[in-house]
Amino acid sequence: MSFSAQEVGKLREITGAGLMDCKKALVATNGDIDKAIAHLREQGIVSAAKKAGRVASEGAVCSYIHMGGKLGVLVELNCETDFVAKNAEFLELGKDIAMHIAAYSPLYVSQDEVPSKDIESEREIYKAKALAEGKPSAVAEKIVESGIKKYFSEICLLNQGFVKDTNITVQQHINNKIVTIGEKITVRRFVKFIMGEGLEKKVEANLAEEVAKLQK
Repeated sequence: MSFSAQEVGKLREITGAGLMDCKKALVATNGDIDKAIAHLREQGIVSAAKKAGRVASEGAVCSYIHMGGKLGVLVELNCETDFVAKNAEFLELGKDIAMHIAAYSPLYVSQDEVPSKDIESEREIYKAKALAEGKPSAVAEKIVESGIKKYFSEICLLNQGFVKDTNITVQQHINNKIVTIGEKITVRRFVKFIMGEGLEKKVEANLAEEVAKLQK
């Protein structure tokens, strides 16, 4: 189904949703603007987009502990008011996101945090592979874009399939909660702890240092 850039722009102006979300909505509804608006509302994107410009400076640090205390995650989840920060549904969202991080180990919150050099490196790898397989340049570029999208879905929290429902991303799950809770919600940062991680290397380094001293 084809539609014009003007139609995409019109949908974006009406809903405040992102460009790609508008394109996807028009594809899903065969170019029908009214149905596309309804589709975006069902996805929670319209309400989330309208709240995107607000300041989310309140919130909570939520946690998830697993394996008898051998693995833990802390995540800072922000909202607009202290009232919502104490809301049970908001806190449950934070715990679910922390559990997701424990299970999927993302490296970044969003794709905006991924270093440009890493993205370019991935692009070169996908492009070289496609060309080596004899793909035409136009096809190779599509393969590259698809590969980058997959790359983001592997390392970026918001792009990953949500642990409790892999049919939607973590961002889509947050968008749904924005609709029901009624405030802007964002993930600011997170950290994952694994008991003993890195200690082996320190022990080896200390041992090597002691051996070096004995050899002098």
